[in-house]
Amino acid sequence: MESLQVKEYMNHYPVTFTPEMVVEEASLRFLKTKQIGGPVVDKHHRLVGFLSESDVLAKMLETIYYNEHIANVEDLMRKDVLSVKPYDSIVELAQSMLKNKPKVYPVIDDDENLLGTICRNDVLQAIDKHLRAGFHAGK
Repeated sequence: MESLQVKEYMNHYPVTFTPEMVVEEASLRFLKTKQIGGPVVDKHHRLVGFLSESDVLAKMLETIYYNEHIANVEDLMRKDVLSVKPYDSIVELAQSMLKNKPKVYPVIDDDENLLGTICRNDVLQAIDKHLRAGFHAGK
């Protein structure tokens, strides 16, 4: 089970944002991709933050009241981002997901470059696939 690695189950094409992107554009990206969160990257594709759907929803509600643009992604994003490496264990990530709040983790290389994301559903799928293979092998 420890041989299950993040790189085998991660999303290689996550929704991404830039710090200077307006919140309305970020909202549109969430609507188009149906993802619940995504990494914020700089011009060198390095991870600088994370934006969740709920961060955008809260700000969009404010926008309704003021009827004007009021924020960029950098105003909303979380800067203290929990991330994982592609060679990290799925089992250890699952244990971390039970303790920590994020539902989506950016996957970065050793130089902080974004490689993708992995979410709770991806981790559940990995564990389920492993358990089913073991169960069927035992028959």
